[in-house]
Amino acid sequence: MFDLKVINAVLSQMEEERGIPKEKIIEAIEMALGTAYKKEYGKKGQLIKAKFDINSGDVEFWQSKIVVDKDGVIMEEDESKPTAPKADLPEGEEPKPRYNPEHHIFVEEARLIKKGAQTGDELVFPLEKKGDFGRIAAQTAKQVITQKIREAEKTSVVSEFGQREGEIVSGTVERIERGTIYLNMGRAVGMLNYEEQIPGEKFKQGERVRAYLFRVDETHHGVFLKLSRSHPKFLEELFRSEVPEMDTNIVEIKAIAREAGSRSKVAVYSNDEHVDPVGALVGQRGVRVSTIMSELGGEKIDIIEWSENPDAFIAEALSPAKVLEIKTDPETKIARVRVNPDQQSLAIGKGGQNVRLAAKLTGWKIDVTSDADNKAADADNKVADESRADTAEAPVSEKTVPANELPAEKTE
Repeated sequence: MFDLKVINAVLSQMEEERGIPKEKIIEAIEMALGTAYKKEYGKKGQLIKAKFDINSGDVEFWQSKIVVDKDGVIMEEDESKPTAPKADLPEGEEPKPRYNPEHHIFVEEARLIKKGAQTGDELVFPLEKKGDFGRIAAQTAKQVITQKIREAEKTSVVSEFGQREGEIVSGTVERIERGTIYLNMGRAVGMLNYEEQIPGEKFKQGERVRAYLFRVDETHHGVFLKLSRSHPKFLEELFRSEVPEMDTNIVEIKAIAREAGSRSKVAVYSNDEHVDPVGALVGQRGVRVSTIMSELGGEKIDIIEWSENPDAFIAEALSPAKVLEIKTDPETKIARVRVNPDQQSLAIGKGGQNVRLAAKLTGWKIDVTSDADNKAADADNKVADESRADTAEAPVSEKTVPANELPAEKTE
């Protein structure tokens, strides 16, 4: 009936190329054969199953019936009675199915066939073997096999890439539509949305792109991998691929503040006092950090040492500026930082970027001032005090009113 060599070759190829287990494909074939048998030789409401022996090529067919009791189904004489909607049923209780003699068998009859049969059991009745199916039945079987293989392939893809969430993956640019870059990932499509791209980056069709996989979406149209190159985790995973000390947990990244394509700040910590965490990420002659900056299109990366002490951590976060004094308020999470006048613009950065990234990295609101600001503020306060003194009114002296201006006394 079947060419077993061809079938085995196809099964092996599907398993190797698409990652679909042989058992899933055989299951699809059996379901398709059962559907075709019912279409050609069965009756409406029948539950027909098939068993395909991959070694001999034989196929067995049988009809399956579910054991029920009369109280658990709706009989023909009860069909006129309205049934309670599922929403009105007690929690966990399912609506009663309608009795179908091709699908159900009463428990009393079932016990005559199988001793000890219980409600919900499945009884099987062997059917005559058939090898010839009509065109419509064959077409139906083909559709069933195709659908089941698609479902199995989708499950396999979701399982494979689901385990890779949080990792860097790569693919080639397939097309670009409305700012979204679609990547060919082999068995799935990667989506790099506009907001997940690094500003200023341009990619061409066929170019290979690396990105951070942060979500796997399963839709009716297939499996889509949501990717990002602007995510802070992308920067962390790039360092992980370049710094062996991170794989062994000797060095760990505690926090990242990133403005993709422009500048990032990375706070690192070493669990081994003999290992310099900053030096580990920078690498010999800066080779490690240079490789990552090149991947990110020249994005500047400041690597600082993380500290439990907020004052020390904030001072490091504002580098390359030198800090003179820090006053922190734990309740409001506000840090007031004083620097030299020549360091103020460096601490704030172009467009406020340096202090903004430092605040994001540390979790503190940072207010940067300099000695020049304090002197100017003191001078302004002094001028204001003098001005208020000059304009203050003189004390009012006691005034004598002439007798003739006094009001006349009232007489009764």
